[in-house]
Amino acid sequence: MSPSRRAIRVQLALALLFAAVCAVGAGTGAWGSEGGAVSASAPRHSGVGDAVGDRWTADYTAQQFAAYSQELDGHYVGVGLWLARSPQGVVTVTRTLPDSPAALAHLQAGDRLSAVDGTEVDGRPVTQVVALLRGGAAGRVGSAVTLLLQRGAQQWTVALRRAVLDEDGVRVDHPEAGVTRISMDAFTVGVSEQVQAAVHQARLHPAGGGRGILLDLRGNSGGLVAEAVATASVFLDGGPVARYRPEGDGPEQVLQAAPNGDVTTPLVVLVDGGTMSAAELVTGALHDRGRAVVVGQPTFGKGAVQEPQALTDGVVQEHTVGHYLTPSGASPEGQGIQPDIVVPPGDSPQQAETTALTVLDDLTGGDGQ
Repeated sequence: MSPSRRAIRVQLALALLFAAVCAVGAGTGAWGSEGGAVSASAPRHSGVGDAVGDRWTADYTAQQFAAYSQELDGHYVGVGLWLARSPQGVVTVTRTLPDSPAALAHLQAGDRLSAVDGTEVDGRPVTQVVALLRGGAAGRVGSAVTLLLQRGAQQWTVALRRAVLDEDGVRVDHPEAGVTRISMDAFTVGVSEQVQAAVHQARLHPAGGGRGILLDLRGNSGGLVAEAVATASVFLDGGPVARYRPEGDGPEQVLQAAPNGDVTTPLVVLVDGGTMSAAELVTGALHDRGRAVVVGQPTFGKGAVQEPQALTDGVVQEHTVGHYLTPSGASPEGQGIQPDIVVPPGDSPQQAETTALTVLDDLTGGDGQ
């Protein structure tokens, strides 16, 4: 056993001990279970907003908000870029949609996006940058959008033409024998059903996914709260997923998992600084319930929930209506979810994945590949 593997196993032992304490707390109601399931009037999704009244609120034209909402439904007119904003306000590409205009122009993860059609994007919330890429009312199929990008010391502009795109939702592969990796960039409509199908397939064919599941939420920007709760439910047998605490004097509500999820297959959740919002909700639930070991880097730190409101001047405002807490009562706001096994910031994505696979192997008592 190498020293690095020994260190990982020490961290894993401590993580499992903490997870057991958290699971007992959830099972006995030690963190409270006041209120029922969140009603249909609860916020539909959690997004990233601008600082208007609070740090997450943002204003959009009706066309901009419609374009953003289309993305949550899994199809949209755009160029096929997924983005993240650093705490310093730098906007970078996290992924390109295969065969999209961005992919065909050879844009890649890590590229810095500096401007869209001459509008600087540094410091802007991701949803506003997405709206610029969509183009609002002018963002028809075939319309042009010019991007200013930087890769290392190289800076260049590229003109892309928008196309109708279908988000690929959930991606499933097998990085090692017996391991099923499930990844997605956002919790859009239908994601939870695809995750459930992937887990069911892994259990039907143990040779393909019997060692365990790696839920890769790196770069996941959040999305629909209902889809996040349903995704967590795939790995839980009822019980709390999160607490929702509305602004003002409203009662705290508990978001409950559906019963009869898979609670036996070893599970590791892989996260990074781009894991945010609804993805942090899922991570916190699986961690606090003792269902998964979390590996990677601290997550983004967004526990606020927004809902849209149409204003009299036609503007759609997304404003914060509440905050969610993990089952243990912790808030990710401003601090994120702390992994059980921390991957050094300088490690590559491949090194982070290797660490996650090592942890998964130790959970199953294997010796690795």
